[in-house]
Amino acid sequence: MCMMLSIELLFILFMVAILAGFVDAMAGGGGLLTLPALLLTGLNPVAVLATNKLQACAGSLSASLAMIKKGIAKPKIIKTALILAFVGSAVGTILVQLSPPDFLKTAITFIVGAMGLYTLFSPNLGNYQQPPKLSHKAWQNGVVPAIGFYDGYFGPGTGTFFSLSGVVGRGQDLVTATGNAKLLNFATNIASLIFFIIGGQVVWTVGFVMMAGQIIGAYLGSNMVVKGGAKFIRPVIVLMCFLMVLRYVFG
Repeated sequence: MCMMLSIELLFILFMVAILAGFVDAMAGGGGLLTLPALLLTGLNPVAVLATNKLQACAGSLSASLAMIKKGIAKPKIIKTALILAFVGSAVGTILVQLSPPDFLKTAITFIVGAMGLYTLFSPNLGNYQQPPKLSHKAWQNGVVPAIGFYDGYFGPGTGTFFSLSGVVGRGQDLVTATGNAKLLNFATNIASLIFFIIGGQVVWTVGFVMMAGQIIGAYLGSNMVVKGGAKFIRPVIVLMCFLMVLRYVFG
């Protein structure tokens, strides 16, 4: 799909992508910034989702490589989860091109709001490892593909879902969970992008401009995760959760 936009609008999208990449690398939820910005271009909703996936792939890849390099994320340990995340996202992406995603909004509002409250009132959340509430198999075979499906079908907040599933379900510290979330989010992003490309929905010029911004933002955000740890990530997760609720309620 091809579309001509002004230099000024492309620059705005580039700056939004930098901020979104920074936020995504720390806590997820960057789609709250990029999706409204893309809607301002006049693209149809499916093209917005598709183009958003193109630029999000760059951010999640950049963040994933940074996490792997620093030894926080280890792909071999979650390789099956990565595959299932990919599959879940692929199914969601196929379905969103066949049906309107509006019916998800009400459920998502309550889920994201609950996540924000839980994080806000759990001051020690993710500060250290705890006994897991879910087995690795239950998390891998159930939670991960479900979040992957959500990412393919709708998207915003996927990184937050993955991070908190690692902390709450698997008892991981927040830095480790965030590192794994970057890998899982890249798997869901690339799966979704593939099927959006097949469907001819991606606006390439816009996507490439935002990709550049995402790479810069994700690099900066990944370094902040390593330096700041859970004490820095928690408030960002809470903020993004409540911004998501406001976006769904008033958007």
